[in-house]
Amino acid sequence: SSREDGARFRALLGNDERAREEAAAYFEEHMPAYAAPLRTTVSPTMLQAGLRYNVIPSEARATLDVRLLPDDDPSALVETLRKVINDPIVEVTLAPRDGLPRPPGVSGIETDAFRMIQTAAAQNYDTVTIPQMGTGASDNAQLRSKGVQCYGVGPAVDAEDAPKGFGAHSDQERLREADLFRYSRFVWEIVTTMAARQR
Repeated sequence: SSREDGARFRALLGNDERAREEAAAYFEEHMPAYAAPLRTTVSPTMLQAGLRYNVIPSEARATLDVRLLPDDDPSALVETLRKVINDPIVEVTLAPRDGLPRPPGVSGIETDAFRMIQTAAAQNYDTVTIPQMGTGASDNAQLRSKGVQCYGVGPAVDAEDAPKGFGAHSDQERLREADLFRYSRFVWEIVTTMAARQR
């Protein structure tokens, strides 16, 4: 229930280590989108080895998609991976990516822009707005480091499929027509309200 989920969110911020671990384990099993921002995640996404099925490869390469928490040290993660792999022959390095490392920065919730998002969410979804760190990539970090207040409103989600764990880049990436129209209206109201305020 939403009340139980609220208690789990509060446990994540509390001092009871066992309650924090239980809440994190629950989100990991039942609500992965909420579990992912709790820790650095590593997913093996590309594996390359061998030229023929009957020849032992002399070289193999694995590429991991790493999503670091804002305060995590990339070099410390590399050392952790080296310890886990525990093989001096295996080389572990960070591949260059555009915009990394991402600069630190925070957007406030006491701004006109955030209040406009809150209003649009309440009108279109009959819900409250809760800020959270997203698991996807954007250029917001670079803009925040320059002092720009940035907010992402996330992609439109399907009310039927999202609770089942399907979403962006999943095996089932679809959207009901009604959800698309509601999301479009939500974004339109935010943009037009902000544009009117700038006049």
